[in-house]
Amino acid sequence: MKFQGVLFFPVTPFTADGSLDEERLARHIESGVTAGAGGVFVACGTGEFHALTPDEIERATRVAVAATAGRVPVLAAAGGPVPVARDQAARIARAGADGILLLPPYLVTAPQQGLVRYVEEIAAASDLPVVFYQRGTARLTPATAATIAALPQVVGLKDGIGDIEGMHRIVRAVRALPEGRDFLFFNGLPTAEMTAPAYRGIGVGLYSSAVFAFAPEIALAFHGALARGEDTLVSTLLDEFYGPLVRLRDEVPGYAVALVKAGVTLRGLDVGGVRAPLVDPAPEHVARLAKLIDHGLEAVHA
Repeated sequence: MKFQGVLFFPVTPFTADGSLDEERLARHIESGVTAGAGGVFVACGTGEFHALTPDEIERATRVAVAATAGRVPVLAAAGGPVPVARDQAARIARAGADGILLLPPYLVTAPQQGLVRYVEEIAAASDLPVVFYQRGTARLTPATAATIAALPQVVGLKDGIGDIEGMHRIVRAVRALPEGRDFLFFNGLPTAEMTAPAYRGIGVGLYSSAVFAFAPEIALAFHGALARGEDTLVSTLLDEFYGPLVRLRDEVPGYAVALVKAGVTLRGLDVGGVRAPLVDPAPEHVARLAKLIDHGLEAVHA
């Protein structure tokens, strides 16, 4: 799989009765791909993977595959208990996805060899390439990361921990493998733009952008400025848009998803609210988000 540019993690729209809204999901994804997304990761963290049924994950994946029409790669999430994740992986393959984003096992903290076994067993449920998401209960040593990277189906590692030194060691361990040259590394921290310059310094240029879901103009402007070394615009957006957004996000647990859905609705596509245990943003927080979006758009069009 080849990725270029900003990676798009769409939200999952729900209808008024709380069911999956396939039509609005298709519109959301089409809009993102048309705007310039370099890949679509459907039914993942921003898409409320934790709150979707296996059938909904499969349906959302089918919608994404149809909407992208082969223009960019489509990945969907599997994770949690091994039997559940294996079923999800098989469904994702059946729906026509190009790969799987494998989330950590549920609740338990496993030894390193157990994490390798977890990846092996779920990867065996399909022939799809796998990107492993390091976060939560799945923390890899450099040696374990290299072992997982050497598995035939594993093509990438996404980091959601934020230990720059530890991730640098992992990158170096994997790159030392004969097959490590083309291995993919992703910055998967919330509001990844805040750490993108640091990750870029250790050889991790790919990142997931939640902002792209509701303000692709801002996300693309930041990505381009970072790539071209336009430090003034990078600093302006970090100080005046991304930094304040992170401060707002951190005021309520779960806002990393709920604010994104609110942002999509603010930009003209009503995608409904979030499912429990998350909560929708308070009206005053939505108002602050609206002002931030306006300010960010002004900054990139200045």
